[in-house]
Amino acid sequence: MLKRIPVDRLVVGMYVKEFCGSWMDHPFWRSSFVITDVMEIETIRQSSVREVLIDISRGIDIAEDRGADPVWSATTTDTDDPRPADAATREPCDTGRVPVAAEFARAARIVASSRQAVASMFEEARMGRAIDAQGARELVEQIADSVSRNPGALISLARLKTADDYTYMHSVAVCALMIALARQLGFDEQQARVAGTAGLLHDLGKAVMPLEILNKPGKLTDDEFAIIRSHPEEGHRMLCEGGVADEVALDVVLHHHEKVDGSGYPRRLKGDEISLVAKMGAVCDVYDAITSNRPYKAGWDPAESLRRMAEWSTGHFDSNVFQAFVKSIGIYPIGSLVLLNCGRLGVVVEQGDKSLLSPRVKVFFSTRSSARILPAVVDLEQPGCRFRIVSREDPGKWKFPDLNEIWSGLPNVQS
Repeated sequence: MLKRIPVDRLVVGMYVKEFCGSWMDHPFWRSSFVITDVMEIETIRQSSVREVLIDISRGIDIAEDRGADPVWSATTTDTDDPRPADAATREPCDTGRVPVAAEFARAARIVASSRQAVASMFEEARMGRAIDAQGARELVEQIADSVSRNPGALISLARLKTADDYTYMHSVAVCALMIALARQLGFDEQQARVAGTAGLLHDLGKAVMPLEILNKPGKLTDDEFAIIRSHPEEGHRMLCEGGVADEVALDVVLHHHEKVDGSGYPRRLKGDEISLVAKMGAVCDVYDAITSNRPYKAGWDPAESLRRMAEWSTGHFDSNVFQAFVKSIGIYPIGSLVLLNCGRLGVVVEQGDKSLLSPRVKVFFSTRSSARILPAVVDLEQPGCRFRIVSREDPGKWKFPDLNEIWSGLPNVQS
C-alpha cells in the first residue's frame, strides 16, 4: 500500500515510491528506493519536494497514521506506469558503473566499429538481402555492455556524427538510448537488449530511400517528404520478408514516428494505441535527430534539445516516457555547455549520483576575465559546494573549437 507523507516524516528504512510534484524538482536520478542514510533524507528536505509516496509493503510504515494519506493498494493497477506489468516492482538495473572517463576510450572504439557494421547492414538491405541477425545481436551486446559500464560515454560520443554518416550512426545512438531508457523504466536486462535491437533497426527502411532525397541539404518538397515518410513501412516490410526480427523490433520500426495526439505516421495512432516500446523509440529517435548534424542543419545543444522536446511533449511524446528519458541522460546531458554562478563556463562531463540538477562540470573559461582557465572538474552535488548552474549556454555563441575534446578527453573527436 502506498501512503503520501510530508518529507519531514521520512525515516531511514522507508521505501520511497515516488516524489510528489514536478519530476524536475526532485534531487535523485531514481524515484524508487529504500532510504538507507539520513543524508538522503536531508537531501530530499533541502529540495523543493514537500511530499512523497512511500510503499509500506516494501519498507517501514510511518509511526502513526497522522499525516499519511493512503493512495492505492499494491494490487491496484497503475495505468500511468509506463513499465511492463512485471517490471512494476523492479528497480532500474544495477549495472556496476565505472566513471565516465574510464569508459570513453572503449566506447569510442565501439562507436567506430559500429559505424562500419551498420553501414554494411544497410548495404545488405539495400541489395535486397536479409540482415545478419547474429551480427546485429553481437553489436547490441557491445553497445549494451558499454551502456552498463557508464551510459553517458557511448551515448554522448554517438551524438558526434557527421552529416555524411548520420543515417548509420543515428541507428547506433538510438540503440544506446533505448537501452538506457529501458533500464530507467525497469526493464530487465533481456528486455533492455530487445529494445536496443529495435532501436538499432528502427530506420532500416531508409536503406531503400533515394540517396539524393535522404541527403538533400535543403528543404524537401511535398513529394520528396512523402517518399521519406514511407521508410517505416519499407523497413517493416523488409524485416517481415527477412523473417529474423521479433515483434518488438517490427513494432518500433513501423511506429516510431507516431505521436500521442494522433498526428504522426504511418497509421496516425494515438495514446494507448501506441505501444510502450514505440513511444520509447519516438523519444530516442527525435532526441538524437535534433542533437546531430544533418545535411540541412547543425545539431542543437543537448540541454537545449531537451528543453524544446519538453515544449512538444504534450502532443508528441508520452509524458511518463519522456520524463524517464530525461532521467536516463540528465537534464544537462554530457557535453552541455553551462554557466555557473561563479561566472565560469563549463561543460558537463558526468551526471550526479543523486540530483538531476547537479552534474559534474569541467570548468575551463572565466566570463569575468574573458579568458581560459586551467580546466578543473567541479562536483556540484558535493557537500558544501557553493556553485550551481544558472543557465545553459549556446555553444554556437562561444565557438570553442575544442569543446568536444574538453568533455570527452579524446583528441580529434568530431564537432
